[in-house]
Amino acid sequence: MAETFDFVVVGAGIVGIATARRLQTTQPGARVAVIEKEEAVALHQSGRNSGVIHAGVYYAPGSAKARFCRLGVAATRTYCDENGLNYETCGKLIVATDEAEEGRLQALHERAVQNGIRIEPVTGAEARRMEPNISAVAALYSPTTGITDFAAIARHMAHRFTAEGGSLRTGEAVTGGRETAQGVTLTTSRGEIQAGKAVFCAGLGSDRMAQAFGAEIDFRVIPFRGEYYRIVNQPEDLVRHLIYPVPNPARPFLGVHLTRKMDGGFTVGPNAVLAGAREGYGKLDMNTRDLRESLSYPGFWRLVGRNFAPAMGELAASASKRLYLTRVQRYCARITLNDLAPYKPGIRAQAVSRDGRLIDDFLFVDTEHTLHVCNAPSPAATSSIPIAAHIVARLTGGTAGTEAP
Repeated sequence: MAETFDFVVVGAGIVGIATARRLQTTQPGARVAVIEKEEAVALHQSGRNSGVIHAGVYYAPGSAKARFCRLGVAATRTYCDENGLNYETCGKLIVATDEAEEGRLQALHERAVQNGIRIEPVTGAEARRMEPNISAVAALYSPTTGITDFAAIARHMAHRFTAEGGSLRTGEAVTGGRETAQGVTLTTSRGEIQAGKAVFCAGLGSDRMAQAFGAEIDFRVIPFRGEYYRIVNQPEDLVRHLIYPVPNPARPFLGVHLTRKMDGGFTVGPNAVLAGAREGYGKLDMNTRDLRESLSYPGFWRLVGRNFAPAMGELAASASKRLYLTRVQRYCARITLNDLAPYKPGIRAQAVSRDGRLIDDFLFVDTEHTLHVCNAPSPAATSSIPIAAHIVARLTGGTAGTEAP
């Protein structure tokens, strides 16, 4: 006989776990389960990101990213404070290294102001006083940007979820299912599960899950591998802040940045190159189905055509550590080739529309008894608590508060 729950969450990344906790705390007495195909939580995007608590500088005013990120900064800190988890509000410098970038810096400043984000313009001389090892003609200072370990936060949420009666089913994959008039039936690698409502936080598999359960979508997830290096041979005070380049409008991602880590030291990254497998972190990892679906999708080729020169630049920098280094040396010339050591990569689940455009905001798709988180790239980790509140309100018809789960 199939097990029965009131709510099932598919996917135990930080958004899925935060959603399960939100359901548990706002729906007293409800039976809530989380199904995760891996043997532990937060093994993919939630555990392979830069660990930055984003302030919300970059996002389009009025977008879900802008709203949820602004709420998420405070919610993340509150959760860490209340549960003894580590974070550091170290601040960020977005540095312009030439006049062209200085012009783009002004536009970024205006966007941050529209988003209600604390942001401070600084001169090149002031930037160099703040960070003597950094080159800049001008910069923006974001004092509320910080760092944390989002995988540790997800694990802590998962512990609280199970301690308070939630069912966390790891090593169990959802292989199919159907929506009925009464709810949802999930077929898993261990049998069947029935639920009144189901939330799919499936990350790199979000499009497949949405299609499998009858949601109408017009996008495909394209996996982009982000490669990092750990900085070695440099002093502990190389930089005190996070160092970001000014985003290049010719490139769809933020660029290679210098990030302090909670366990000490620094990383640089990520770049963005097409991955040969949705969960293949090695450069040579290949999954025939994943690659076929990417390469057969018209939106992918339209995206490449629109961004051909940047895409070739990303591939070249992926193939050549020396070319990768040139991006870092634009703002930190003292880092050398011998300072770049291997570090684990991540894969970004990016929804791409059929016309070849990156879907640039969080995307949620509903059916009668399901809700699919179809696009949740950065700053989803920072925003996970308000995203969870939004999901539960949307699922139950309640109010989307922002308190920590």
